[in-house]
Amino acid sequence: RYMDSRKDEQERGITMKSSSIALFYATDENEYLVNLIDSPGHVDFSSEVSTAVRLCDGAIVVVDVVEGVCPQTQVALKQSWQENIKPVLVLNKVDRLILEMKLTPLDAYVHLTQVLEQVNAVMGELFATDVLSRSEKESAQIKENESSGLYDWGDGLDKADDSTLYFSPNQGNVIFASAIDGWGFSVHDFARLYSKKLGLNEDNLRRTLWGDFYYNAKTKRIMKGAQEKAKKPLFVQLVLENIWSLYDTICVRKDKEKLVRIVEQIGVQLATRDLRHTDPKVQLQAVCSQWLPLSSATLDMVCKILPAANQLNEEKVEKLMCSNNQTLENYPEETQALKKAFLDCSSAPAAPVIVFVSKMFPIDRKLLPQNKPRVFTDEEIAQRREAAKLRHAAKMAGKLDTNEESDASPSEECVQELTDDAFIAFARVYSGVLKKGLILYVLGPKHVPQTTIQQVCDIDINLTLKDLKAGHHVTKVMISDIFLMMGRELENLEEAPAGSIVGIGGLEEHVLKSATLSTEICCPSFSELNLMAVPILRVAVEPAKPSDLPALIKGLKLLNQADACVQVFVQETGEHVLVTAGEVHLERCLDDLKNRYAKVDINASAPIIPFRETVVPPPTVDMVNELIQDQPHLQKKQLSVIDESVDSEGIVTVTTPNKQSTIRILCSPLPKEVTELLEKHNKLIKLLDSYTNNKNLGELGAPKRSDKHWKDILTFKEDLNSALKQSGGIWAENNFVNKIWSFGPRRCGPNMLVNEIEDYQNRNVWNVINAELMESKLIEYDSSFINGFQLATLAGPLCEEPMMGVAYFIKDWTIDDFSFITMFHQNRNQLQTEQSENHQSHELTCSLVDVFVSFCSKVLDRKKYSNSCFSSTAYGPLSGQIMSAVKDGCRRSFQAQPQRLMAAMYTCNIQANSEVLGK
Repeated sequence: RYMDSRKDEQERGITMKSSSIALFYATDENEYLVNLIDSPGHVDFSSEVSTAVRLCDGAIVVVDVVEGVCPQTQVALKQSWQENIKPVLVLNKVDRLILEMKLTPLDAYVHLTQVLEQVNAVMGELFATDVLSRSEKESAQIKENESSGLYDWGDGLDKADDSTLYFSPNQGNVIFASAIDGWGFSVHDFARLYSKKLGLNEDNLRRTLWGDFYYNAKTKRIMKGAQEKAKKPLFVQLVLENIWSLYDTICVRKDKEKLVRIVEQIGVQLATRDLRHTDPKVQLQAVCSQWLPLSSATLDMVCKILPAANQLNEEKVEKLMCSNNQTLENYPEETQALKKAFLDCSSAPAAPVIVFVSKMFPIDRKLLPQNKPRVFTDEEIAQRREAAKLRHAAKMAGKLDTNEESDASPSEECVQELTDDAFIAFARVYSGVLKKGLILYVLGPKHVPQTTIQQVCDIDINLTLKDLKAGHHVTKVMISDIFLMMGRELENLEEAPAGSIVGIGGLEEHVLKSATLSTEICCPSFSELNLMAVPILRVAVEPAKPSDLPALIKGLKLLNQADACVQVFVQETGEHVLVTAGEVHLERCLDDLKNRYAKVDINASAPIIPFRETVVPPPTVDMVNELIQDQPHLQKKQLSVIDESVDSEGIVTVTTPNKQSTIRILCSPLPKEVTELLEKHNKLIKLLDSYTNNKNLGELGAPKRSDKHWKDILTFKEDLNSALKQSGGIWAENNFVNKIWSFGPRRCGPNMLVNEIEDYQNRNVWNVINAELMESKLIEYDSSFINGFQLATLAGPLCEEPMMGVAYFIKDWTIDDFSFITMFHQNRNQLQTEQSENHQSHELTCSLVDVFVSFCSKVLDRKKYSNSCFSSTAYGPLSGQIMSAVKDGCRRSFQAQPQRLMAAMYTCNIQANSEVLGK
């Protein structure tokens, strides 16, 4: 619990945040510096695990041997697999098998074997899933066996190498431990002990100490087939029985005479104080911590099995450098050259500095090394004593002015500042040497090297995040403080070489949650963190006193920066909403908000349930199960009488306020299978939008299209086409998938805009705007039309919640270029009537109108000006009118169908022992 510095962590007995400590470990051959990051095990704080995993090269997975593999253990193994870090296993709480479950050594061995098999089953599942997905992607299409017509899914698994995948005590990547009693060991430790006693080869003993082997005392040989011959396995004979005997002597029998003999046999020196102690746990810890020290066993395994910082594999480097929509080949040559810097992990002066910040964490300014109380010298003490005497004398004489008291203690002005929190960046140096005073680029998550290389001269070092313009994601910063993190303490550093995990001060104005720091502007921002726990629990927060609202807003911003999993936003109603991962996470966030960041009393609402708005097919039977005939048609007919813009088929006709554009829209529910497919491929749809909406794709300064990702998009298109055809009806029409114009909301949601405009069929979501459409009158307002659809699906008419599973068919869309000329012709007769009394004025007015109409017609014929030059009227630009009309038309079309509200459902898996089933 040394790393748990928060009060609530100590009270609950759980870890809530990741903390780092640097450990020095020396062997006979080498010296090592191990950066250990302690991460939480509670499911609500999985985001803290994600931030820790990104900075590590290896992981120590701790499993309770009594509880076995829990869901959170599977999540931790999955995170380590996704980040390409190598895990080692610690089977902890072996003492519970002795004292609580009271198992015999043989039964405990069987139990340990089963737990080990459970962990390896998870690793095998991850390995098989990865291999099969790679095999599927590598093959252009599934090859079928000519004789059986079946695809051989096992082919990829047979060829893949899994020799170093699984946990095995023989390989040295498993430790058996009891952390509470301070002992732990690997089979290598006992192989070293018994090789001399039994006169056996240490390597042979290491390979056979775990498994179906036993020791034949007569022949003094290790034999195979312990289970078949009903012999005790070697691990039980040489290891477990000795540990069981020690526990029996100290904790059960409390035989101090036998304890003295055991201590002499194992070569441990036990102090008289410990030997006389009445608490058996103290005696047990004193013996075991010397006989089988847990720290030595763990650090020895880490140094031998886990890779060093300069042993990164190429696959992990490419994952770090490339986001979901990029591959390394698509980056500029300068960026691709940085791959070597990652692999070398060099601390040479010429090496580029590359640092990744995984999170920002707060710390009291008083705890910073430069602000800690220090020991004064004798001269300083004498000066302060003399100053105190002078103040006392002046006070006694009545000459001390109260306004001059501030001179006596100049540090009082800083007291308020020292009580505030400072944000420290939790970071790792991947290349180069991080030094104080070094100026680095701060690359935000949306940084794209292709577009930013040209802006290198325009970046001002005084700019912060709040000063950046739209589309700019790079700032400059001078490194002011570097800290070595030692659990609860921080130590000042002048520099940090490659491979170090450090804290960096002075970045709170430049980094929101995560960022990449580098001396090279061409360095890509690291890929997004794999957050396993998605925030789902949301509450509205407000200050107890309305006057404290500014403090609450400031506190929410600080909380959002300090927690990688928190989301903060303002609803349309003006409520400030806090979204967290679970109940414990919410409780911690509210406590931090109240006592640390906002420092005001707050009120939190009950959990807000997210809703979705949708439409359903009209019912076919009534409440008494009788067939309803022509009721949908009658309902639409009645609706058309109430709303003239809705015809008998449910098609809504809307026009812009200036009557220049007319749109006909039909709303229909999407098939369930299609909706689920769109939800599943949310990220792929977002990637598709980034490709098709970039008209400069492939040019200098624009991201290149990845063939790998485009292939995934085409596969998704085929799956979507198949799901549409299986749904039947209008969805099964040929080429329907090429009619999809957009997805929404946010261009990647589970709603669909379908293009059925006769003169605009070539425009769909799958291709970039081509030259053929440039001649169309509609292309100029294409983005306005889509934005209107996005706004409509983002907030439905029922309760302003996002829509889900809704398709909008655009039956027709027209734009009249000459509506303003027609308006003049229509009003010309009225002008003639009004001006009939004045003949001269009438002739002058008509001639001016004719000249204006003739001029405008010539301009339009020559196409010197865009239609938008004449589209801005008292109603605003035509683009804005179209956007509003589409939004209004979609909402009215939605209301013309049977409407429903969808409530969120939370699903989870619950694991329990067989002992508690039925209780």
